[in-house]
Amino acid sequence: MTISLKTEVPGPRSRELMAERQAAVARGLSHVTPVFIARGEGAVLEDVDGNRFIDFAAGLAVLSAGHLAVPVVEAVREQSRGFLHACFHVTPYEGYVRLCAALNRLAPGTFPKKSFLANSGAEAVENAVKIARAATGRPAVVCFEHGFHGRTYMAMTLTAKERPYKLGFGPFNPGVVRAPFPYCYRWPGTQDPERVSAECFAAFEQSVRDVGPDQVAAIIIEPVLGEGGFVPAPASFLQKLRAFCTEHKIVFIADEVQTGFGRTGELFACARSGVVPDLMTLAKGLGGGMPISAVVGRAELMDAPMVGGIGGTFGGNPVSCAAALAVLELCEQGDLLRRARALAEKLPGRLAVLRRFGKVGDIRGQGAMQALELVKDRQSKEPDQEAVAAVIRHCYERGLILMSAGTYGNVIRLLMPLVITDGQLEEGLAVLESGLERFAG
Repeated sequence: MTISLKTEVPGPRSRELMAERQAAVARGLSHVTPVFIARGEGAVLEDVDGNRFIDFAAGLAVLSAGHLAVPVVEAVREQSRGFLHACFHVTPYEGYVRLCAALNRLAPGTFPKKSFLANSGAEAVENAVKIARAATGRPAVVCFEHGFHGRTYMAMTLTAKERPYKLGFGPFNPGVVRAPFPYCYRWPGTQDPERVSAECFAAFEQSVRDVGPDQVAAIIIEPVLGEGGFVPAPASFLQKLRAFCTEHKIVFIADEVQTGFGRTGELFACARSGVVPDLMTLAKGLGGGMPISAVVGRAELMDAPMVGGIGGTFGGNPVSCAAALAVLELCEQGDLLRRARALAEKLPGRLAVLRRFGKVGDIRGQGAMQALELVKDRQSKEPDQEAVAAVIRHCYERGLILMSAGTYGNVIRLLMPLVITDGQLEEGLAVLESGLERFAG
């Protein structure tokens, strides 16, 4: 057994630290659990009270290679012996260039590519929009319902969910058009992916034509919704978007911040639909726990901003670059992707048995990015946010860390590190199953 609980959860030291947190830290930061972590390894976390948990959150999809992945830690240690910071604008360094070259090689598409490095997914999104506008000379950007792209102002404008991400922070950036996303489970009239794809694309086309395709710089979409509830876009929908962008010379941006680096069973989720984006935004799993993000894409687009037009003091930090290169090496060696594909084969069948619980309305996802949507009853599909909160609390009190998601807050998302063992996976799923039996039966 991996889970080991020595105290109640949260334990006394976690409660003390939470009181200190309330006094010292801004109220606006939320917590999935009231547990303070002391160390981690692989898919296991240990808190300050000595309790051991199985991690089905992976630091919000960051730790695909696991907590303290040895090659990542070694790369960080080695780079730290040289220099911690230089700022690429002041004195360039090899790691930045090597990482960009590796991303260019691995990103989909046979055309020449270039990359730019930043710190977070939101920064990558902001810069992708800047690059697309610079390249096209057009103002408008099309995004989608249920999408999440970050918390900075353009990224927050592109994000769909009002509470808590946008409430009280307006006004937002102009020039953003929101189109429907093919959310099959909640699409009116049908759940057939092909019909949903066709109807959703027709609504998308109308939204764009209201603005004028010649005014649209970019379309940005998550191949699988992240915060929006782990909803995969049908391949046919993404293919139609790609064709539309090509026809109208619109930049197609795939937001792979959460889906990249094996999370869906492929290096990038776009591969599952055969779609090649013009630009990709990457972060999370790229750094193995270190903060780094990237925009990767067509060289002629990436070169559109004038010299000095994109950048940032800490973007592509040398220690983060070293960590990211170690993650990419793990991906290219194949072990990480092989494990991701094994999970992609195992999880759908293993989760299907959970449909026996009456409040489980939908089970969906790709690879090790799976979700259960809980509803008060299957006929009305009324979201059951309270049941999700109860299941998550039940799980962390018994040694499993889980997160919620979804526009309505009624989705349980599974984001285990890709290195999780079969035994740990089954132990964690047993805890989840007990929570569903109690609160979603």
